[in-house]
Amino acid sequence: MRFAMFVRATEDTEAGRFPTGEAKERLFAAMGRYNEELVKAGVLLDGAGLQPSASGARIHFDGDETRVVDGPFSEAKELVAGYSIIQVKSKEEAIAWARRMPNPYGERGKGIVELRRLYELEDFGDVKAIETHFRDKAFAKPE
Repeated sequence: MRFAMFVRATEDTEAGRFPTGEAKERLFAAMGRYNEELVKAGVLLDGAGLQPSASGARIHFDGDETRVVDGPFSEAKELVAGYSIIQVKSKEEAIAWARRMPNPYGERGKGIVELRRLYELEDFGDVKAIETHFRDKAFAKPE
């Protein structure tokens, strides 16, 4: 089963501020070692940090109409600053990996890493559109 680990944004991440000096070196070194562990264990599928919401946009849907709102977005605590996608055998294993993550907010930072299971095509049952558009396609889930 696949899980996404979302690093929640803070005022600092939304401002593009990182720790500085030795604290920055330690944070990036720790994250590098953690990512290497995920790769060696064969569970890391993808991961990246996200730039502040000022560089993004939201697309709002209302029926057939869409509306684009450019960032920044006001509630940093509702935003995502980074993510990792892992493939593990259970929720408990995903939690164990998330708990091993170095504090992504720096040595004294406070924040949240949210863990969410991804849907698999099998979760939707027998749907013809899945067979037509998703199975055996380049964008289908990795094995």
